[in-house]
Amino acid sequence: MLDKSGKPAAVAATAPDVSAYTDQAVQVGLHLIGALLVLLVGMWVARRLANFAQAALGRANFDSTLSGFLRNLLYGVLVALLVVTALGVLGVPSAPMVAALGTAGLAIGLALQDSLSNLAWGVLLVVFRPFRVGDYVSAGGTEGTVQSINLMHTQLILPDNREAILPNAKIGSDAIVNFNRLGTRRFELKLGIAYRDDADQVMATIMQLMASDPRILKEPVPGVWIESLAGQTVNLVLRGWTRSGDSWGAQTDLLRAIKQKIDAQQISVPVVPHEVTLVEGAPKAG
Repeated sequence: MLDKSGKPAAVAATAPDVSAYTDQAVQVGLHLIGALLVLLVGMWVARRLANFAQAALGRANFDSTLSGFLRNLLYGVLVALLVVTALGVLGVPSAPMVAALGTAGLAIGLALQDSLSNLAWGVLLVVFRPFRVGDYVSAGGTEGTVQSINLMHTQLILPDNREAILPNAKIGSDAIVNFNRLGTRRFELKLGIAYRDDADQVMATIMQLMASDPRILKEPVPGVWIESLAGQTVNLVLRGWTRSGDSWGAQTDLLRAIKQKIDAQQISVPVVPHEVTLVEGAPKAG
């Protein structure tokens, strides 16, 4: 059966459907090409922006670990926004996508709560710098030399050459004592002498020993004082300042020199007597 144009009626009836499918395919193709262009160009721009931010942080003397982390964080956020924008170009509603990303982020945050706490404290430790690599610190209940500071944990070398890895959240929630930050340290030693010894002579001898050691600083001025009068001894206290790295060696050498002077000048260091009572036989029960 022919229509007025002389074409079969079936062909005339299906022609509009083919045209509609073609237009729809063209529209989908254009949207797909637009989404791909948004992704490709956007990722190139995002990478350039992230690298520029990292370079700017480097010029501002930011820590390399922190600047690298912030660079990756910025790049990740920009890529997430690009994906949402590309899906919007394809015709996918953006509101459900944003809600889904928010829900996923909340779930991940709850699951990784401790890790995120370590990460947050790691950023704060890098930014505020309460200690640096090489400092001797007391942090998180542990004393040692800082070997490395990462975003998740801090490594310490203990005095006996063991390695301790402390979570940054544990360090941040406790007191931090930095023994090297100010460059100098004060030491304090105590000595007891007998009442019959000349305290002024002993104190003058100790002052000479401290003055002869170049590691003991002249400023602040070191000193020796009578701290207390005990039952058996006159208790002296010695205080002096050294460079942070010289503190232990100066103290031990000073103690050895004092012991040698005590022996040479026959100064007595009383030993407090202890009474021990021995009871023979076991006590009777009842």
